Amino acid sequence: MGESKGDTFCKQMRAATREIHAVSDALVNAKLAFGLQDDKVWADGLLVFYEIFKYLEKAMPGVTKKHEIDNIIPQDMERTKAFEEDLNFYLGSEWSKNYTPRESVVQYLNHLKELECTKPILLLAYVYHLYMGLLSGGIILRKKRQLIQKLSPFKSTHKLEGNHVTDFGESSIYKLKENFRRKMNELAEGLDELTKEQLIEESKVVFVMNNQIIRSVQGASAVMIKKIIYVITILLVLILFYIFKR
Repeated sequence: MGESKGDTFCKQMRAATREIHAVSDALVNAKLAFGLQDDKVWADGLLVFYEIFKYLEKAMPGVTKKHEIDNIIPQDMERTKAFEEDLNFYLGSEWSKNYTPRESVVQYLNHLKELECTKPILLLAYVYHLYMGLLSGGIILRKKRQLIQKLSPFKSTHKLEGNHVTDFGESSIYKLKENFRRKMNELAEGLDELTKEQLIEESKVVFVMNNQIIRSVQGASAVMIKKIIYVITILLVLILFYIFKR
């Protein structure tokens, strides 16, 4: 694979996925960003990723034991319970009783199950990119969402609750990311070249699968209509104010 001095495995994965990652970022900005202002969109975004994080957190102990490697997901980074707490807040405590994962999520899970059966070490690609994405983009979205909620004239009274997924307590996000990269690089050192190449190729699939479930997030169109109506109302008020001031 021609690894140069100082060129870590994580850097290689980032370089290999740069193009598809950019597409994914654009899709998130166009789709999930609506969740900054609308709880329904935010909750639906949580819902599509809930099953994925839950599956990975259940599967990884077996994967790490089989390959005799350290668990890459420390306990303070596990998100299953945090997802459930947020979904309980937005959808009510009974949401899971009548819940069925949508088709795009089922396809994603089927792919993870196939990897777990054939070459489970490749699940590391999903663990790395999803958790690093949460520590980076997820935290940024949360901060923007909280700011908008504070400034919005229609802000809810729940005091910015429902953000457990992006809450890592007193832990430094910078240190969590650094430790995560270090663990991934250390794990890669013990892998053969073929497996590392397969992990890099699977990293591209991660973003393809992510994009499919992000596209299924519901409610973004309704938020756009609401925003347009809000802007038009403001413009009408300004126009009327100008007319009557003349």
